[in-house]
Amino acid sequence: MVKLIINEENKQGKIEPEVYGHFSEHLGRCIYEGIYVGENSEIPNVNGMRTDVVEALKELKVPVLRWPGGCFADEYHWKDGIGPKENRKRMINTHWGGVVEDNSFGTHEYMELCHQLGCKTYINGNLGSGTVQEMSEWVEYMTFNGVSPMADLRKENGREKPWKVDFFGVGNENWGCGGNMTPEFYANEYRRYQTYVRDYDKKKPIKKVCCGANVSDYYWTEGVLETAFDHAEKFHGFMDYLSLHYYVHPEGWKIKGSATDFDEDVWYKTLSKALYMDELIRRHGAIMDRYDPGKKIGMCVDEWGAWYTNEPGTNPGFLYQQNTVRDALIAGITLNIFNKHCDRVKIAALAQMVNVLQAVLLTEGEKMIKTPTYHVMHMYRHHQGAELLESSITGVEKIGTKKWMVPKVTESVSLGEDGIITVTMNNLSADSSEKVEIQLAGAGYQITEARVVTNNDMHAYNTFDAPEEVIEADFTDYTATENGFTVTLPKNSVVALRMKK
Repeated sequence: MVKLIINEENKQGKIEPEVYGHFSEHLGRCIYEGIYVGENSEIPNVNGMRTDVVEALKELKVPVLRWPGGCFADEYHWKDGIGPKENRKRMINTHWGGVVEDNSFGTHEYMELCHQLGCKTYINGNLGSGTVQEMSEWVEYMTFNGVSPMADLRKENGREKPWKVDFFGVGNENWGCGGNMTPEFYANEYRRYQTYVRDYDKKKPIKKVCCGANVSDYYWTEGVLETAFDHAEKFHGFMDYLSLHYYVHPEGWKIKGSATDFDEDVWYKTLSKALYMDELIRRHGAIMDRYDPGKKIGMCVDEWGAWYTNEPGTNPGFLYQQNTVRDALIAGITLNIFNKHCDRVKIAALAQMVNVLQAVLLTEGEKMIKTPTYHVMHMYRHHQGAELLESSITGVEKIGTKKWMVPKVTESVSLGEDGIITVTMNNLSADSSEKVEIQLAGAGYQITEARVVTNNDMHAYNTFDAPEEVIEADFTDYTATENGFTVTLPKNSVVALRMKK
């Protein structure tokens, strides 16, 4: 039998709420139709934001939202998206689908969305095709409380008080769509650009995100840090986070593979690739440790999730895909990994929020559905801001096919301020359940809540005609023992248990 041993007395660090962040790019139907429908839409909205979408996202306790990209960020010129909507510049979104971008969703609309969600702001600046002046003026426009050209312009556009910018990304994927730069060139550009991301309010400093690596490009991490850190120790607030991007492509970058049509071999291949996140964090983290042994710089995994071939009949540039039980497992696996690495991973962003890639919500006109990934993130919300507890698991067998072997069970455990322990476990098996004996150091614990996301069919997903094929449901397959519980995890499931003395 698998044994999960929890030492509730040994706290191993805080799981920052921002690890459960989201990403919204000007891509396909993520923002337009998904989040923003405009004030004159017949779809219920508040200041243009879909009411159903906002209410669903609030249930997730969204901690932070990254915007406007992604690749779009390094071709986005913020002044095109302010002022009267009829006067805003129209452009072609060259990265995503070749469609017209009318800039009706800009800085003011993004800040309104974050206000409605009650989340922190994460702006990604344009280093690839923008200028230092443009980036500097954007920060001034958003955050300066005084008399200046940009503050005056903000007031002319209807916003008297400045906003709070919590995080600012200095460029995005500058090794690729953000300029095809070398790590040394980017690092020197980062040094220059970040200088002008000024803290106009010293009590509310902006945390700066440096562009990190794509997947296993350890050369990039090494090159950026070596160059950027040259004499950087004298600069306060020089770099707060280094990013990492990783997508799960079952069949590789070019082919990717279907979101719904896969066999058992591809099931295990996909989950194996999701587990690869652990190695990436460890190896990039080891490089960061050499330059930042005190772990003052957080890792920011601000693009993660599954990326499949787009659904048949949809614009390939819109990256619209379905979301199955397999994606629930990808989410559960990845979030457990982030929790376990809370000493280094401080921010993350699922890609993307609505209608794009591994979305938590899908919309079609007035209809909206929650995906399996949504339900997993809802169960895991209790980890936000909690303390990671020491836990170890034994007796876990390796399962899968000859080439793609994975551990049958993964887990993480945290203690919330309310004194409740949250245990999240995943059964990666496509065909068999697994008994887990949970042992705690103390006795007298009771289960206060138990939930599960699963379906007997690993291909199951929600549609607008059948929106509840894969949902979060009550879980009852557990029994109390002398110092813990025995739990039977269904096949291909994500389970969350909450317990308190």
